[in-house]
Amino acid sequence: MRAPSRALAAQWTTAVPVVAVVALIFSWGRELPVFAVVLVALCLAGAVLAAVHHAEVIAHRVGEPFGSLVLAVAVTVIEVALIVTLMADGGSKYSSLARDTVFAAVMITCNGIVGLSLLVGAVRRGFAVFNAEGSGTALSAVAALSTLTLVLPRFTKKPGPEFSGPQLAFAAIASLCLYGLFVAVQTVRHRDYFLPVTQEGEIQDEEGHAPPPGRRAALLSLALLLVALIAVVGNAKAISPTLESGVEAAGLPHAVVGVVIALLVLLPETLAAVRAARRDRVQTSLNLGLGSAMASIGLTIPAIALASIWLTGPLLLGLGATHMVLLALTLVVGALTIVPGRATLMQGGIHLAIFAAFVFLAVSP
Repeated sequence: MRAPSRALAAQWTTAVPVVAVVALIFSWGRELPVFAVVLVALCLAGAVLAAVHHAEVIAHRVGEPFGSLVLAVAVTVIEVALIVTLMADGGSKYSSLARDTVFAAVMITCNGIVGLSLLVGAVRRGFAVFNAEGSGTALSAVAALSTLTLVLPRFTKKPGPEFSGPQLAFAAIASLCLYGLFVAVQTVRHRDYFLPVTQEGEIQDEEGHAPPPGRRAALLSLALLLVALIAVVGNAKAISPTLESGVEAAGLPHAVVGVVIALLVLLPETLAAVRAARRDRVQTSLNLGLGSAMASIGLTIPAIALASIWLTGPLLLGLGATHMVLLALTLVVGALTIVPGRATLMQGGIHLAIFAAFVFLAVSP
């Protein structure tokens, strides 16, 4: 029965991304009726599941931490392209889009994904075990990047929550350099810090349950992963006008739309992180969560800084007081969670509570 089930999985994970892209082509730039929105949403959900499958195939082929890095960077690159496109088309209407998207990504990854992964890992074994050196390195990079790019603009001499030209250039270069340095540390110099560990503290360098896929299968999964991620981001954008209309009809803040879209875009990483935690590979889950937060800042800010050369309107990056409090709370709690190298249900619950507060304050600021 296993061979037919694997063949069936290969068929649907190959077909669904293609179907989702076709749906994207026919829906892009059009006002969709309700039934079309439902179909696009179903295609988006299928593309998410397919993306998770192909990300796991690649991760099994190349091993950790390269596998989680591939998914985090692929999602972020496509997300950055979407942000730049919207800012180029929308002008001053989207002047805070980069800030809102990056902050939402940090909250979703550092609290939603991390909290859910710790909760799942602790439920199975009593406590979730991970490598404090690797996770601490990742969290410190997130702290530095988020403070330099999202907090500092509020305290410069330039009026408003934005950088001057030279300040923006410095923030972009610093973000790119820090992210590049982290990738080098994660994949070369201290790769063992980012490998999953057992309950006894031993490093798990291999999955150990099945032979890795061949080179051809891995390359096919890489291509289909990119197709699926394009479909996820594109279809999320396609249904965003309907979401925006619903939000406005309900009298909710406009920022809710950005939160919903960010949740949809980061859904593949969330599912992949939870599945890794269920296999007692919590470090892989943390690699996905914290790595995605870093990629979102380290790639988005340089791209936006470059695009600002021809974009019109201000580029608002500085967070408001409420969001700065949430960011500070996230970083402090994250440090206390990571230092021991293992976490219980309590730590997972705390992170999820902070994430719930972020979502609630987005709805009711």
